[in-house]
Amino acid sequence: MEEPTMYEATTSVASAGADTTQVSRHRRTAVAITTVRIVLALFYGIASALPKLLALPAATSVFDRMGWGSTGMYAIGVLELAGAIALLLPALSSLAALCLVALMAGAFVTQLVVMDGQNAATPLIFMVPLLTVAWHGRARLAELPGMIRASR
Repeated sequence: MEEPTMYEATTSVASAGADTTQVSRHRRTAVAITTVRIVLALFYGIASALPKLLALPAATSVFDRMGWGSTGMYAIGVLELAGAIALLLPALSSLAALCLVALMAGAFVTQLVVMDGQNAATPLIFMVPLLTVAWHGRARLAELPGMIRASR
């Protein structure tokens, strides 16, 4: 067996270092996305859904002002709680993020139309990390129909 040339040896060492760097970068990205998913789940579950589901005065007054009443408030609270729980499940996190983006788009329009633009930027701000979660899990999202068929 021939000895590798200096170029081949240097190239293989460099590529081994690049593989290690790439794995390290991938691991850091995975940790960051998982952290974002957990923070979003905590926000949607505790800070957003819970006040609606417990009918706290701050939530009821907003929904009464919009004319949606308690039915709309509970419906939005249930959707937010379901999204929060699904964000914690890796197989469903991308789908949950996309569904919460749709919910935030509705919240943005509602803020503009019903609330005269008050706090309209808030749903847009939450769309950024949600879209990031959805983007990073897009491969799993594509596999979801197959997983559902396989579970039948």
